[in-house]
Amino acid sequence: MAIGSFLNVVVHRVPAGESIVSPPSACPGCGHPIRARHNVPVLGWLALRGRCFDCAAPIAARYPLVEAGTGLAFLLVAVRFGADGAGLRLLPAYLTFAAVAIALALIDLDVHRLPDAIVLPSYPALAVLLALGGDGTALVRAAIGAAVLGSFFLVVWYVAPGGMGFGDVKLSGLVGAMTAYLTWGTFLVGAFLGFVLGAVAGVLLMAAGRAGRRTALPFGPFLVLGAWSAILGAGGLGDVYLASLGR
Repeated sequence: MAIGSFLNVVVHRVPAGESIVSPPSACPGCGHPIRARHNVPVLGWLALRGRCFDCAAPIAARYPLVEAGTGLAFLLVAVRFGADGAGLRLLPAYLTFAAVAIALALIDLDVHRLPDAIVLPSYPALAVLLALGGDGTALVRAAIGAAVLGSFFLVVWYVAPGGMGFGDVKLSGLVGAMTAYLTWGTFLVGAFLGFVLGAVAGVLLMAAGRAGRRTALPFGPFLVLGAWSAILGAGGLGDVYLASLGR
């Protein structure tokens, strides 16, 4: 949840080109710095009853929701990778990818952009963390997955440039690497589940009258949601499918 509190800062400041280090967090209404006791994840918002201590301006419920959601996401990742020594070696990589995914999904929802300042440094950082897993074969598979999925998205972007942004192309490489590192079945599900989720969301929004055929939906949230669905278990379906092809 503490990481989630930091991600709230990242989501607010990175798209605006501001430092995520300074100045300290402050109320956007009155500008007064937030006191340390009010900065405790979730509990601080509850203690303040969702309002600034100094000016009583409302504090969006999104802040504690992101904090609690990040805590839950980290718990799920710990359950997925914390069962044995091999999984524990991968835990730093997938916790980092979870934080990156949350930040990028929220930024894309807010401003329809996936900032290079987050996406590009994630490539070497995650590569180093995956290398700590000690599985050279899986690391090669991750590199191939990143190249294959990134190339596929690049072709889609080139053929139908209005269908997705170039930020989605860059993010797809991360998704390809982090899913392929586990298994090819995880890669297969993670690669295409995002398209399915995006299509379903688009249909539901149009049915509810909240979107039209030309409405641009941010694809980043669906891309990372598909990837994490595969990583946390749905990728097993892809493994079963690939095994059936080999019979």
